[in-house]
Parts: sequence; structure tokens; C-alpha cells
Amino acid sequence: MKFAVLSIAVLASALQVSDAAAEAVWITNVKLVSPEKLDRIEPGSVLVKDGRIAAVHRGSKARMPAGARRIDGKGYYLTPGLIDSHVHLHAVPGMSIEQAKEEPQLAESYQRQLPRSFLYYGYTTVVDLAVADEKVIERFRAAPLHPEVVHCGQPLPIANGYPMSFISRANRFALFPNYVVDPSKPTPIPPGDRPEDHTPQAGVARVKAAGASCVKTHFERGFGAERNLPVWSPELFAEVRAAASANKLALVTHANSFEGQRFAVDGGADVLAHGMWHWGGLKAGAELPGEIRALLDRVVVQHTGYQPTMRVLVGLEAYFDKGYLRHPGVRKVVPKALADWYETPSGKWFGKELAEGHSDEEMLESGKEPLRRLRQVVAYLAARDANILFATDTPSSPTYGNLPGLNGYLEMQHLVDAGLTPAQVLRAATINNARAFGVQDRVGTIEAGKNANLLLLKESPLVSVKAWDSIVTLWVGGRQVDREQLAAGAP
Repeated sequence: MKFAVLSIAVLASALQVSDAAAEAVWITNVKLVSPEKLDRIEPGSVLVKDGRIAAVHRGSKARMPAGARRIDGKGYYLTPGLIDSHVHLHAVPGMSIEQAKEEPQLAESYQRQLPRSFLYYGYTTVVDLAVADEKVIERFRAAPLHPEVVHCGQPLPIANGYPMSFISRANRFALFPNYVVDPSKPTPIPPGDRPEDHTPQAGVARVKAAGASCVKTHFERGFGAERNLPVWSPELFAEVRAAASANKLALVTHANSFEGQRFAVDGGADVLAHGMWHWGGLKAGAELPGEIRALLDRVVVQHTGYQPTMRVLVGLEAYFDKGYLRHPGVRKVVPKALADWYETPSGKWFGKELAEGHSDEEMLESGKEPLRRLRQVVAYLAARDANILFATDTPSSPTYGNLPGLNGYLEMQHLVDAGLTPAQVLRAATINNARAFGVQDRVGTIEAGKNANLLLLKESPLVSVKAWDSIVTLWVGGRQVDREQLAAGAP
């Protein structure tokens, strides 16, 4: 449903975006850094017109087309805009659903800033893997300046399985209406719902009708008080695989365990949405077990997209790491009032829930082993140049440790610490993601015909991922914007 009324100010801004995108711009005196040509980092120029890249010239002797506006890149580095392929746009990091209702002004200010926060760190495309509310997507797209949104529509959970299990039985089917019934495992569903409307084929059809590029499934037996949840059978998963293929949708599976990832790889999933930090009975040793190495070898050979999402683990530590909220990026991506609220007892609620009376030191120590296991997995895949996809799962839980944009910048640093090169991070956040989600015809590289989503960086992203914090200027669909205009609180 479209917004019925736009304010005069928003309408004027939208018209300005359109005019700016239509202007012919000659971006010159830059070093071109495009992932399909990382062996050719050389001076060049890019012509942008009508919101797209009209031409790419390598070398320093190209002539500026008549009528174009010249922009001197000062010898800086020009890259494609980045892609975060695992976000959840509906959630406010650090807030429960109830708190967001109790503090509507804080939640509203966050949602207004959200598109700008992704852009602040260079993310010009985001992939929402599980749409909870289509109005959130519509509002995000209605912002005068925003990343392109690709999505998987409503997810396909097994009835009463993960993540439905987190919601009361009275509400879970309303929040996850695209559930799938396993006929071999009867489970209660609402009166009036027909099992024949909740087959894999029916669910995938609804996702396709919503304009999605992918379909999201889960293999998760649960944790905490819920450890025996229903999961997909191989036969039912094969039906999802066939339906996704027939509808030309990427099949994404949430799986963070050895069992789950083996199931997904056996079933032909295109993307594993998470790294493997649960090794089950294989976790006793310090080395990467042979069974896990064999599975990861299949991930490499099958070219399965792999999302490490290291910030899922590290983002929980924000409540126990006293330096996190003092990171200068925090107040660049969330409004001041919300950042201040995070410092209050109400804002610390999720940390208390996680700690269950344990000290900060104990909580930080408890997270070391899962993170060690994940780093070993990522290092193994990086050494074999696997099809790693850059993804953050922002926010993965009600933690303020997963803030939009900043979470991606920090994820890059964790990936490099785990063994990726800066070049692998660049490819993961551009061309790999574009190919995995079927948008390589419009984003992911600096090539003629693609959307003019471009970043101008002072430093080389092939030397250090910290270069992604040296963005000077962005082009979003051809519209130029200085980075600092995107910061929270900027006029």
C-alpha cells in the first residue's frame, strides 16, 4: 500500500533527487576499484547520467562529454556501493516490541534515520531476508535518499518451529502467516487455516508475488528453553528447493550449526545465512574437525553463498564492553536521544536478560569459544576463496550492538581478523552479493548500464578495510551527497 499523502517538503526533496539523477556528471581523476577488475586499479573517469553509469573510461586522457558537470576526484578511490545481504528493517536495535510502542518518538526517529545510516557507511543496497511488515519496506523506499532494497518476502517457517516459537501461540500465526505445514508431523494450526494453503509451493508463490528475489527458510532446533523444535524433513525441503528454482528465487537457509548447514548443503540451498559456531558433539577439540572440513569443502565446490555474520556473536558483547557505546560511529548512525536512552537502565534491559546475574567479565569470557569456532570456519573458507557473502544480520536480536551501517563496518574488521583479505571483503560486499541475489545486472561493479551507486574514498579499500570509514562522497542512483550530510543530526 502506497502512502496516500506526502508532505510538501518530502515531495520537494523527491523532485530534487530526480533532477540531480538526470544531470550528466563526469567523475574524473579517480582510481577505479571495481571487483571484476581488481588487477587493474588505474586512473579513470566515469560518466553518470539518468541515474546510471553511462560510460567508464580507463586512463587519464578521456575527454569530458559536452554539457556534463565535472567532478574532480582528487586522485581518490572510486568503488561500487556496498551490499549488506542480511538485514531486518523493521526492528529497532536495543528495543523490545513493547518498548518501541512505549517510546514511539525514539522508534520513529530511528526509522527516519535508518536509510541514511546504511548509506553513511557505504551500503547502497540492502537485502531484507525476512519481511515482517511491508509498510516498513514502503516507508524505507519513500525516503528521499535510501539504499536499494532487495528482499525475501515473508519467511517460510515450519509451523510452530523457529522463529515462530519465540511468539505466544495466540500471536505467532499472525506474525508468521506464510508458515509451512509438514503433513508427516501434525501440529496445531489456527481454526480455519487449511493445510493445503500452507505447502512449500503455496508459500513460495506468495513470496514471488510479493516481488521478492529470494525465499528464506530455517533449520534450527532451538536453544534455551526451546531445544526440540520441529525442523524441515529432506522431502519437504526438496519441495521448497524445486519451487524456488521454478520461480527463479535464491533459496536462503538460516543455519548456524554443523547439523543445520549439512542439511542445507545436502538440500541444495543457495545461501547459508550465518556462520557455523555450533559444532555439536565436535566442539571438544581445538582444531577444525575433519567432518566440518569435509562439509566446508562441499560449500566451496558447490559455490554455496556463505554469510559469516560474525557480529551476531560480537554484537551481544556490546552490553558488557564498556567501550562500545563510546565508539564515534554510534552517534553517527542513531539519533542522539536514542543513543542517550541506551545508557539508561531501560536501555540496558537486554544485557541484564543475557547476563542472568553473571558479571561483565564472565559474559565476555563465555563468548570466546563460539567466536573461536566461527573464526576457524571463516579462515578455512577464506583460504579456499569460497563464495563468501558480506552480511551482518542487522539487528540479529534486540541488541544495540547491531546498529545499521556501523555494524557492517565492524563486521569487515572481524572478517579480516578471521583471515579474509581486504580484496575478499570488497568482493563479498559487492559482486558476490549481487550475483547471489540476482541483481548483478544493476549493482555490484562499476560498469556501463548499472545503477550509479558509487563511493569516493580517500584511502584504498584493498590496503585496509578501515578505508571504508574514509568515504568522502556518495552517489545514490546518480544523486551526489557528501557523507557527513547523512550522519544522525545532520541538517
